[in-house]
Amino acid sequence: MTATSPTPDLLYGDVEDDLRATVRELLADRCPHSAVLARCESDAPYDARLWRTLAGELGLAGLLVPEEHGGQGASAREVAVVLEELGGVVAPVPYLGSAVLATTALLGCRPVEGRAGELLARLSSGAATAALAVPLTTAPGTPLTASVTAGADGRLTGTVTAVADAIAADVLLVPATGERGPGLYEVAVGAAGVRVARTGSLDLTRPVADVELTAAPGHLLAGPGTAPAALESALLTGAGLLASEQLGVAQWCLDATVAYLKDRRQFGRVVGSFQALKHRLADLWLEVVSARAAARAAADALATGAADAPVAVAVAQAYCAEAAVHAAEECVQLHGGIGMTWEHPAHLYLKRAKAAQLALGTPDRHRAALATLVDLPG
Repeated sequence: MTATSPTPDLLYGDVEDDLRATVRELLADRCPHSAVLARCESDAPYDARLWRTLAGELGLAGLLVPEEHGGQGASAREVAVVLEELGGVVAPVPYLGSAVLATTALLGCRPVEGRAGELLARLSSGAATAALAVPLTTAPGTPLTASVTAGADGRLTGTVTAVADAIAADVLLVPATGERGPGLYEVAVGAAGVRVARTGSLDLTRPVADVELTAAPGHLLAGPGTAPAALESALLTGAGLLASEQLGVAQWCLDATVAYLKDRRQFGRVVGSFQALKHRLADLWLEVVSARAAARAAADALATGAADAPVAVAVAQAYCAEAAVHAAEECVQLHGGIGMTWEHPAHLYLKRAKAAQLALGTPDRHRAALATLVDLPG
């Protein structure tokens, strides 16, 4: 069992509140549900203009990056606040893939210098967008596999399926194995031998794609000594912060459902006044409150480098993933017939919650990991 860590800070500081207000104001103006719905089945599922504003103008892509590398020098706590807000509007931007997964993987390429440092600076400024080329379902603790092999000349061959945010990326970070052992490679999306093909995805606001590499030119960023740790750090951070996005999804579903039931009337009275519905909403409120505590604990543990960060992440994912799904299911059902229509955004939240439930490890996978981490007897 890991050493005991200090009590996590679950509250939001003034800086985090100001950051939330800024992001929320921007999203309210630039990311209405009508716009998200219109993009879902279009050839441009991502909102590039919104992403440029978030990443470049507000500097949110560089929150995790130290100032000496061109970033904001913030922490996972601030990134968690951003993800809560993005989850609250199911924003179609590649924040999780680029600003969290790819950025954390680059930060693990120690020392961060040369090509890794240059790419990190480009991601921080919003000049480039990257994706970590692993299946979205990859959980922390998964060893670096050999679906992509690296030749002696650095050319990569292989296929990676269901990569999140790949179709929005300029650069792919590709884990690969070769004669020199495992490594993490930088691959330009526009290079010869690189094919990124969008595939079917339940969550239309976060498309996934298959990445096919055929003798594609790659540049080694991290070798056998650091690549596995860089990948593990990215997956652990991604899973921990995904819990905050799931919290944002759950919170919106609860708020929207309460507002609807306070307004909708049936049999001469407000629907929300029926005792059976009050109980369901009360139960859901408790789940959301508990999810907030779990997500904040994970973000704080990642921010402070706590020894029990893997425990906090496993708890957060095991709880928040299912809380988000339940909140979205209740949202659809308690909205009645309107909740089943395409025009109402409830289905966007249900699809995001269901897809995120599988992302970076299922709740069962995280519960199994947690049992090992806390030495539960088998």
